[in-house]
Amino acid sequence: MIEMVQHSYPQTSIRQLCAWLGVSRSWYSAHLPADEQMNPDVALRDAMEQLVLEFPGYGYRRVTQALRREGWQFNHKRVLRVMRQESLLCHLQRHFAVTTDSAHGYQTYPNLLASARLTGLDQAWVAEIVCTQMAKTHLFAGRGRRYHVANLHLVVRHHDPINQ
Repeated sequence: MIEMVQHSYPQTSIRQLCAWLGVSRSWYSAHLPADEQMNPDVALRDAMEQLVLEFPGYGYRRVTQALRREGWQFNHKRVLRVMRQESLLCHLQRHFAVTTDSAHGYQTYPNLLASARLTGLDQAWVAEIVCTQMAKTHLFAGRGRRYHVANLHLVVRHHDPINQ
């Protein structure tokens, strides 16, 4: 019956039609034919799937913004929920970042402590110098290098069975 009235008044909302006929909207939704009971997330899922296929690196935040640009009115939580249900979340593999260049052309020095026998305190000190490339530092606006030096005091602990 609501369908017949809806064809006569196409601009009238379902809420207004239900009020005219004296039925609740939940009753109307429960008595819809199966083909008209379309889940509202289906259209959202289709739009998201198109975006994810076109831009595979998009996560739910970018998909939400792209859908808003297209005129959709959903918040990010709904987009995230549907993307999780449909396995549309971004699964990019992180690439390994190489931080050490072991194949450099500079001279390497032998480890002199490898064969040394340390028996007490203050017999060996080592220093490690690390150079880090900074994209932008607070000291100047250009690219720069910062050197970090760590002095390490080698402490030798040995087991003395007499003074246990």
